[in-house]
Amino acid sequence: MRPPAANRPYRLPPPLFDARCRACRLTAGVLLLVVASFASLDMHWGDFLSVAALASMGRFLGEFAPPELSAGFVRSVVDAAWETLAMSALGTLLAAAAGVLLALPASRLHDQDRAPGRAPARLLLNALRAVPELVWAALLLIAAGLGPFAGTLALAVHTTGVLGRLFAEAIENAAPGPAAALRTQGCGTARVFLYATLPQVLPQLMSYSLYRWENNIRAAAVLGVVGAGGLGQMLSFHMGLFQMHKTATVLLAMLLLVALVDGASFAWRRWLTR
Repeated sequence: MRPPAANRPYRLPPPLFDARCRACRLTAGVLLLVVASFASLDMHWGDFLSVAALASMGRFLGEFAPPELSAGFVRSVVDAAWETLAMSALGTLLAAAAGVLLALPASRLHDQDRAPGRAPARLLLNALRAVPELVWAALLLIAAGLGPFAGTLALAVHTTGVLGRLFAEAIENAAPGPAAALRTQGCGTARVFLYATLPQVLPQLMSYSLYRWENNIRAAAVLGVVGAGGLGQMLSFHMGLFQMHKTATVLLAMLLLVALVDGASFAWRRWLTR
């Protein structure tokens, strides 16, 4: 029987650093690497924070005001924002579907599962997410041409690699009890996954997909710089012509779109985790 809480001896908190603590040594090593990285880089902080540099930056930012708010231009910005939103949503949806299909062979469903396709599937997922979206867009522009189609495919290909790996980890970490109970009753792999594993991991899969949708909104805005349509293409065009008032309007539209999607995704994720 444990003594009452009032009679238990108090323990002092552990020291912040202990030579026998592996985590402490690892943290110290990481900090040393960070300090060494700053020391090895040729960073001109004095020039960056000089009065002349700050004055030049202030003049440049002043050229953005006031933003262009004419009816025709605002209408074109709204159309481009809708195109960016559609690119990100469709790209994420395609990636979520492909990610589930690749996550199944990339995961070990139970301890006795030999999973012969696990290593090749994970290698494919690593390759898909190792190439940035901008590089995928530049490659796909050759086949699909300029416009949002290439940007949507680039988002889908890269995000498939990200979501497929996350989905595979979620499937492998699911509680094995329900699946084992169905297998003992003679259920096949497909029914075990649909009725035991998927209900456990579905909220997590949805949360991952929504989070990647938030990231793809920003990525879709950047992909337009290489000609993939949307707000990014408008941004590249007007900034290249030094039309800073119109550039400011496009930047404001990007900020508003990202804020709206972040808020909607956050509310949806909270609803899924209730």
